[in-house]
Amino acid sequence: MSRWCRWIMGLFAFASVSAAVATAAVATAAVATAADDRGANARREPGLGGRQPNIVFIMADDLGYTDLSCQGSSYYETPNIDRLASQGLRLASHHHCQNCAPTRAALMTGQYAPRTGIYTVGNIDRFAWWTRTLRPVDNRTRLPLDRTTIAQSLRDAGYATGMFGKWHLGDQGDYHPGRRGFVEAIVSDGQHFDFPTIPKTDYPPGQYLADFLTDRAVDFIERHRDQPFFLYLPHFGVHAPREAKANWIEHFRAKQPANGHRDPVYAAMIASVDESVGRVLKTLDRLDLSANTVVIFTSDNGGVGGYRREGLDRGNDVTDNAPLRSGKGSLYEGGTRVPFFVRWPGQIAANAKCDQPTTHVDLFPTLLELAGAKPPRQVLDGESLVRLFLSPQSSLKRDAIFQHFPGYLGSTAGKWRATPVSVVQQGDWKLMEFLEEGRLELYDLRADVGETRNLVHEEPAKTRELHARLNRWRADIRAPMPTPNAPRASREAK
Repeated sequence: MSRWCRWIMGLFAFASVSAAVATAAVATAAVATAADDRGANARREPGLGGRQPNIVFIMADDLGYTDLSCQGSSYYETPNIDRLASQGLRLASHHHCQNCAPTRAALMTGQYAPRTGIYTVGNIDRFAWWTRTLRPVDNRTRLPLDRTTIAQSLRDAGYATGMFGKWHLGDQGDYHPGRRGFVEAIVSDGQHFDFPTIPKTDYPPGQYLADFLTDRAVDFIERHRDQPFFLYLPHFGVHAPREAKANWIEHFRAKQPANGHRDPVYAAMIASVDESVGRVLKTLDRLDLSANTVVIFTSDNGGVGGYRREGLDRGNDVTDNAPLRSGKGSLYEGGTRVPFFVRWPGQIAANAKCDQPTTHVDLFPTLLELAGAKPPRQVLDGESLVRLFLSPQSSLKRDAIFQHFPGYLGSTAGKWRATPVSVVQQGDWKLMEFLEEGRLELYDLRADVGETRNLVHEEPAKTRELHARLNRWRADIRAPMPTPNAPRASREAK
């Protein structure tokens, strides 16, 4: 009997065990989607070196670029993430979207936002766009069902697939991750204590969400140690509401704030995410899986801070992304540049760093190459980063990365974190086109990572070059543009 068949039999046998209520709920979700599980008869494909590595992808929510000790914070404490970073490669110029849903759509599909239609969170009426000069492009809130996810591709290549945490691409029915390629999936976000789960799953009273999700992740690894697995662990921490375990809060209250990092509750939330990373890494070590497991850690967007320097008094800069400009919701670097670490012992050198611009759509082709999986029948906008993983000083084939945000993200009354904007980054050069007035901003990120000096007038040739490149990309991808609007005081006013 093959190892794959033994796993299938083990899974269904496990589902019949009633002693572990919480884990059984996970198995129930898998059974409910068994008809969609084409991976049961999939042909195993060799990965790099003829062996498929396990893949663990951990993502924090709203964690800023400097919200880790290894990224420069002397207030926050992240020893486990720091160790992970030191044992592998740091992508120092990795970018996601300005907020969570579009990042998650890009990661799951390998497609830029104009292809998925997911540009932001919620519908366009979330903020008072009618007071501005453009009407936003309508926003999708659920991942289109005709898109293949990375989980489906890896499942079909023989991987056990599990997801525990924040999905944010449609939680019900066919949009639930349990119907999108994850054989086991529990969705939970919204609060850190007394949290809901989909499907409903029992847990001890008073348990912290990050601990619950880590329990599920560790259990998943233990049960699938004998086959390649893909574990996606998208934490809800450190997203609001600000809730944390009391012992960690007291610990950070005794510390001296530093460089805009000062909130003990927020620091405690970061510590719980770090604890989660540590538990996952220890599980891999205990089961002798570390050598054949690729571990990735990142955040979905920038941290909630840096707004006051932009004249946006939101009343609570929870953290500070300095030296980066602005924060979550902005397409300046503080909103989109995120920590990204990848470890693969024996394959990726320790303490390695790569400064090439990389982005969310690169993850899909990267994981396909690692797993030896077949690409889906859809456009993939990114490029595999495996070349950079193995040789950080090598070069990618593409010439630029892009963002397109045809909407608005508000701040306090009459102020905005983001207005419609498109972005192209080519090497160290970044051009932003603000679509309301056609204003261009050009920055040399190597010399000015804080985006304090607009070089449009000093570098007219580079400005024209990058603007032309941005226009070509928008035309090629058929990026929809916001349309003119006559500003008015209310949504209903004519």
